[in-house]
Amino acid sequence: MRVANDRLLRSILVLAIAILPIVAVLVSTGPALDDAVAAAAHNAKPSRAPRPTATPRPTTAPTPTTAPTPTTAPTQAPTLPPTLPPTTPPTQAPTTPPTCTLFPSTNVWNKDISTLPVRSDSAALITSLGATSVLHPDFSSLAWNGGIGYGIPFNLTNASTPRSNVSFYYPDESDPGPYPIPSSPKIEGDSDRHLLSWDTEGCYLYELYDAALSGGQWTAGSGAIWDLRSNALRPAGWTSADAAGLPILPGLVRWDEVAAGAILHALRFTAPYTARSYIYPARHQAGCTASNCLAPMGLRVRLKASVDISGFPLEDRIILTALKRYGMLLADNGSSFYLTGAPDSHWNDDNLHLLQQLHGSDFEAVDTSGLVNG
Repeated sequence: MRVANDRLLRSILVLAIAILPIVAVLVSTGPALDDAVAAAAHNAKPSRAPRPTATPRPTTAPTPTTAPTPTTAPTQAPTLPPTLPPTTPPTQAPTTPPTCTLFPSTNVWNKDISTLPVRSDSAALITSLGATSVLHPDFSSLAWNGGIGYGIPFNLTNASTPRSNVSFYYPDESDPGPYPIPSSPKIEGDSDRHLLSWDTEGCYLYELYDAALSGGQWTAGSGAIWDLRSNALRPAGWTSADAAGLPILPGLVRWDEVAAGAILHALRFTAPYTARSYIYPARHQAGCTASNCLAPMGLRVRLKASVDISGFPLEDRIILTALKRYGMLLADNGSSFYLTGAPDSHWNDDNLHLLQQLHGSDFEAVDTSGLVNG
């Protein structure tokens, strides 16, 4: 019995010695297993943790917003309209019927005033208009206003152009219409929103101030219709689409005329302060009573004959020659000595900017007391 017990004891001892390394391994690896389990519970794949850290995807994701596709669409969309619409006037204007010029040759807009006397109050008037102000061309080739361009655009229309009734804020001084308005008309981009339509078939000029389309109905501040074969003026005291009661289109600098080599009519300009009076051919005033509100609407100024224009580029010389021969009419309140024109992609803006070398002091007020239509 004792022998059996000794054998059993030795067997247990041998077995204990045999399993002791296994127990030791299990004991030593227990915490590692716990860590692995914990890691699996909190972040199943710690080795891929750099993905959240490697956030180039969120960084590169915004790239499409600055990528060429979104950027080119807005860049190209405005660029196409100014290239095509402004090209229309120079192309079509030469084909305009000779009988549908902008008023007869006997109209004051088309009369040479280079030899008329200077007004006795010319110096005071030029000072009130801004003697130190630069001559600023208020038009360019800039692709602005949804591609229509910077300046006062105009629409060439005909008998097939849809006619629209317009509701006016000032109906008592507006022509009722209807007005020919294309389905996508070119409208001036600033707050004045002039809409000009030159019907070269019917030979009428339709002009709207502050034109807008809402709910299928056209509205405007005021509107005027001009028979281009007539020298008739607006009724005395009436406005038009312009503050002076004058037509706008005949006074614009237009590329087609510059390209043809000559501007044969007076131009249009603005001034910040005007008198509460108007002179022929203006029919309306929008002035003030301050001491510097001296110039009446309709005042005609011209570039002095002594001003040397030989150093200017050709297109500038054509404009400046017109300002010497035909001058420009004060037609609206605005910035000082702003010369208005129609936008066109052909304008060379660098050349136009050279006009700013001239100042108000280079102009003189002309005595037009004897100048009338006819």
